[in-house]
Amino acid sequence: MEKVFRDPVHNYIHVNNPIIYDLINTAEFQRLRRIKQLGTSSFTFHGAEHSRFSHCMGVYHIAKTITEYFSNTYPLEWNPDENLVTQCAALLHDVGHGAYSHTFEGLFDTDHEAVTREIITSADTEVNTILRRVSPDFPEKVAAVISHDYPNPQVVQLISSQIDTDRMDYLLRDTYYTGAVYGKFDIDRILTSIVPVPDGIAFKISGMHAVEDYIVSRYQMYMQVYFHPASRAMEVILQKLLARAKILYPENQAYFLQTSPCLVPFFEYKNNLQDYLALDDGVMNTYFQTWMRHEDTILSDLAKAYINRHVLKSVQIANENEDKVDSLRKLVAESGFIPDYYTGIHDNFDLPYDFYRPNSEKPRTQIEILQKNGVLTELSKLSPIVASLAGTIHGNRRFYFPKIMLENEEFISIINQNNIQF
Repeated sequence: MEKVFRDPVHNYIHVNNPIIYDLINTAEFQRLRRIKQLGTSSFTFHGAEHSRFSHCMGVYHIAKTITEYFSNTYPLEWNPDENLVTQCAALLHDVGHGAYSHTFEGLFDTDHEAVTREIITSADTEVNTILRRVSPDFPEKVAAVISHDYPNPQVVQLISSQIDTDRMDYLLRDTYYTGAVYGKFDIDRILTSIVPVPDGIAFKISGMHAVEDYIVSRYQMYMQVYFHPASRAMEVILQKLLARAKILYPENQAYFLQTSPCLVPFFEYKNNLQDYLALDDGVMNTYFQTWMRHEDTILSDLAKAYINRHVLKSVQIANENEDKVDSLRKLVAESGFIPDYYTGIHDNFDLPYDFYRPNSEKPRTQIEILQKNGVLTELSKLSPIVASLAGTIHGNRRFYFPKIMLENEEFISIINQNNIQF
C-alpha cells in the first residue's frame, strides 16, 4: 500500500508502511490538527495557522528520506532494522503537545515530553495498540528514542540534536507559513551530506556550507520570528488570563464546570491523560470567548484582549535598569491596572550553536564534519561563521504593560531618562 499526502513544504509525503499510516489515523495523532505549531505567533504572522500535525508529517518525511538513504548508501554503517523505530519516533515526537502547551505547562505543571512518552506507552491509547503490532516492546523503544535513552545514538540524533529532522522541518515550515525569508536553507544538500558514524551522525565537508546556512537561518528565525515582541505579548496575556481563571475557580466552581469543563481537572490538579487529550486550541478559544462575558472584570477584560488581539506594549529590561521595573509597575497601578495581571516579564534566550560541553547542565551533541581524510572535526573549528555564534546566547528580557501607558508622561520619562529600549 502507498498513501500520498500533498505538502506545501516537501511537495509529496509518501507513506508505504501500514504502521505509519495507521498511526496517522489514531485519535491522538489527529488531535494535532487542532494544535497550532506556533501558538500565539499567528497574532503577529497571520499566515502562521499551521498545525503540529503538518509539522510531524514533515519530520516523518525527512526521517524516512534519511533512513532510506542510509540503508541504500551506508549498509555497513547503518542498520536498516532501525528505519521503522526512527520513522515512528519522528512522526510521534510531538504527539504530547497540548493546547498552547508552553504557556499551559508553566501554569498547570504539565510536561509535553512526558505526555508524549505516556501516549506511546500507555495501553489505553490507539497509538500504543498500533505500535504493539510491531512487537510487545516496540512502544518502549519508540519512547526511548524520544527520551534519548535508546541505545543507538544515530537514531537519537536524527530525532534530537543540533541539526535534526525536527528542526529541519520546523524552520522550513515556519518560514513558509509566516512569510519570512530568514529560515530557508538547502535541505537537499544537507540530506545528501549526512552520514552515519559510530557515535551518531555527521556531515561531509562538501555539505558544510549548507550546514552553516542552516545554523544562520535558525538564528535569524529565533531573533526575527520566534522572539517577536508582539507574539510574546499575547503569550503574556494568555498566561495572565489562565492564571486569573485559576484564582477564581475555588469560588466559582459551578461557572467553570458549565463554561469550561475540560479545564476543571487542571484547576484541581486531578487531571489524567484523557483530560489532557480533551483540550486543544479550539476548545480553549471557545472557553475564552465565553469568559469575555464573565462578571469578573479582570477575567473578561483579559479574555477580550486575547480574543481581539489587544497587544501589550513592551520595553527591553537590561541589568542596569532592572531596578526601574518597580517604578513602572507602580505607575501602571496608579493608572488603574492591577500590575499582577496587566504587566509581565518575558524572557526569551537561545543558544544558536554550541560545541559539546560535557560539564554543562544540558550538554549538547555537537555537529561533526567528516573531512576527506576521514577525520571528524567539530563544525565551529572549520567555520568562522559558526564560530562567531558558538557559545553565545541571544535574546532579551522584556517588560510588558498596557498600551495606554505610552500616554503617561512620567512613565515615558523613566524610560527615556534611563535609556530603556523599546
